[in-house]
Amino acid sequence: MAKKTTKKSVDPELFSPVNVPPVPTELPPSVPPRKRPARPGQPSRTKAAQSRKAGPAKAAKANSLADSLAHSGATATNNRPTAEAGSPTEAPADRLNQIFEGLKQKSTAKQAIYRNTLAAFDCLRLVSQELVVELSRKLTPLDSSVVIEYRSINEMEFHIRFSGDLLVFVLHSNIVTFPDDYGPMPSKYVEADFRRRFFGHIMAYNFMADSIKYQRLNDPGYLVGRLLININNHYFLEGVQQLELPDNDMSDNAITPEMMKLFVESAMIAAVNNDLIAPPLPEIQKISVKQKLENQQVSRGSKVGFSFSAQQMF
Repeated sequence: MAKKTTKKSVDPELFSPVNVPPVPTELPPSVPPRKRPARPGQPSRTKAAQSRKAGPAKAAKANSLADSLAHSGATATNNRPTAEAGSPTEAPADRLNQIFEGLKQKSTAKQAIYRNTLAAFDCLRLVSQELVVELSRKLTPLDSSVVIEYRSINEMEFHIRFSGDLLVFVLHSNIVTFPDDYGPMPSKYVEADFRRRFFGHIMAYNFMADSIKYQRLNDPGYLVGRLLININNHYFLEGVQQLELPDNDMSDNAITPEMMKLFVESAMIAAVNNDLIAPPLPEIQKISVKQKLENQQVSRGSKVGFSFSAQQMF
């Protein structure tokens, strides 16, 4: 029998000599150490020094470029950066002046206007009390059931109740202005002083007295008149046509007790001469339980004859 010949197993070559990377004979260059600052007396060979040698113009250009690259934060009015992003910066003097001038001119003017409006409202309150006393003295002997009373709500609101009507006078706490084409704004009197463009205002509303008494929250009220007061203590009156509106030249209209009495009397006349009109029957054929519980059966009643003139022209 022939002998079986077994082949010797050949170990696989793991690496071919060709694929083995050569061992570097030299190490990579090390990171150069940081340059020490030049000693006193020895000139530094920096780019800034070289640029100085090149002349002052090139040095200024290089410094400007360096500043623009180094800073990306807020800028001053001359477009030069003042601080890095996120860091606090000192406000330029011109902005502080703008704030100061705004506070000095506009804010002080508004404070003066508010004081004038508050004084006018106190005058209106006083003449209303006197008017109520005078009317009560005349009406009580004829019919004591007709109630005319004055009620102070707070320092910015008071009411006058007479018969079934209620006049509500409200002082607004803010100073306002208007578009250039509204009311007194186009007049030469207002254009002569920018402070005359701002006004305090007092509103007079007419409600049904029972709306407040029974808290019928959906009952309407009507703006009867609005009194605008400026820094010179002059007024502009606008409202329903039943008001005895004066000549709306603010330069001649100064706040006086006589004028305030005329305002209250005109508002009361407008309220008395305009009766409550009940809604048509089809509109009240059904009501909700909420309306019943809140006494809203006549909530859609409206006054007749109120024609509001929103803009008084000169």
